[in-house]
Amino acid sequence: MNVGESVAVIRGARVRGPGRELVPVADVDDRVDVFLEDGAIVDIAPTGIIRSAGPVLEAEGRILIPGLWDHHVHLTQWALAAERVSVVDAATAAEAARRVAASPLLPDGRRIAVGFRDALWSDSPSLGLLDQHTGDVPTYLINADVHSVWLNSAALGRESMTTDDSGILREAAAFEVSRRLNDVPAHHADVLVEAAARRAAARGVVGLVDLDMAWNEEAWARRVAGGFDTLRVSFGIYPEHLDRAIAAGLRTGDPVRGGSDLVRVGPLKVITDGSLGTRTAACSHPYAGSPDDRGMLTVPPGALVEMMTRATAAGLSCAIHAIGDVANSHALDAFALSGATGTIEHAQLVSASDIPRFARLGVGASVQPEHAVDDRDLTDEIWAAQTATPYPLRALADVGATLLFGSDAPVSPLDPWAALAAAVYRTRGGRPAWRPEQALDAQTALSATTRGGSTDPAAIRPGAPADLVLCDSDPLSATESELRGMTVAATLLAGRLTHLV
Repeated sequence: MNVGESVAVIRGARVRGPGRELVPVADVDDRVDVFLEDGAIVDIAPTGIIRSAGPVLEAEGRILIPGLWDHHVHLTQWALAAERVSVVDAATAAEAARRVAASPLLPDGRRIAVGFRDALWSDSPSLGLLDQHTGDVPTYLINADVHSVWLNSAALGRESMTTDDSGILREAAAFEVSRRLNDVPAHHADVLVEAAARRAAARGVVGLVDLDMAWNEEAWARRVAGGFDTLRVSFGIYPEHLDRAIAAGLRTGDPVRGGSDLVRVGPLKVITDGSLGTRTAACSHPYAGSPDDRGMLTVPPGALVEMMTRATAAGLSCAIHAIGDVANSHALDAFALSGATGTIEHAQLVSASDIPRFARLGVGASVQPEHAVDDRDLTDEIWAAQTATPYPLRALADVGATLLFGSDAPVSPLDPWAALAAAVYRTRGGRPAWRPEQALDAQTALSATTRGGSTDPAAIRPGAPADLVLCDSDPLSATESELRGMTVAATLLAGRLTHLV
């Protein structure tokens, strides 16, 4: 078989994850045949019991699980990262500056680097340091958390912006720079997005929530018209486009123009505070070494309630970025007052009294487990004075909140297996587990990586969409390294192969 072909039967698979409890198996051999028709699962039987008809995908005993989702991606920015130099492992500002200065020029004459993490550098970013290494070539370094950008004088001049001696722009100004950098010709962006989608499918991804900071409806209508069919996509709408979305009659869950059922309108996305890495997340206690710094709210609570109320009345769900505990409290208040449905994105620091409110209000916790591994040292240092719980995955699951896993790519790579490994083992690279009391069991983590999340996961059963993944190892018993290195043999979207080894 080949990518693009539809499968009628998956023969000899071993089902794991949601739906496994309903699968009929023989006493000794748990291999089954899964029958597909019109994009859905129509029957499951012990292997060989029912005669196969139509194209057969031989599973040969591999593990079959529901298709995986990434619930938080900035897809165009992630796709463009393939053309930008990574400085994620730069240990100092000077090293990051040297590395970007040695990188190739992009076709537009700029240099762009991604992934710097300056909070624990021994030196500090400065305009003078970056100018010294990069000269008159406009140069941009985007923080790993995307909430700040380090520019040289040439770049500041090109953007008609100013900053202090650090050369750093934060929050709204940084987002504006990123929007400009991401505004590449449509054809170029679409080619890179398609390549990124194929890479995602190779990791077992069948769908994602695209939260690019742009008017995404137009881009996705264009891609659908051009034949995009690699993933299911739900795309976000930002506050500056809310009036336009309401005027156009966009409602969460509706198909994008062009009628494709793969791409649909998603939530209103609102960023209400900063980030941990940029040290702007709104917290109840000061940041270490800065007694007057508790981060910032970027949307006043009253304005948030008003915006969410308008969106809800227009049929839009809400995805509210809240990282610090103060921001999470205000976001939960806004859900309660507005009657909105949706998610809090990130929920990285949550007070004990707020954790049960996620479940009571029916607000999903759209979280990125790999961030906990990336940020463990930073959290221990600059959030040392906080009394709320950082990265409270187990606590949220225990109260019945819905967990939905994502990557926040390009902040972390678009790889659901990394999210699973981080959630279950709370570590990477052989280090001891970080805050292991917040680890999840593998079944909950796998459910959180499906379309419906931990409390209503996609399942393998008759009538369900044939969005499926065939992998070499059992994710429910895999080690941390096995999860991160998982081999995906095949990915099916509505029964059609989007990846095949």
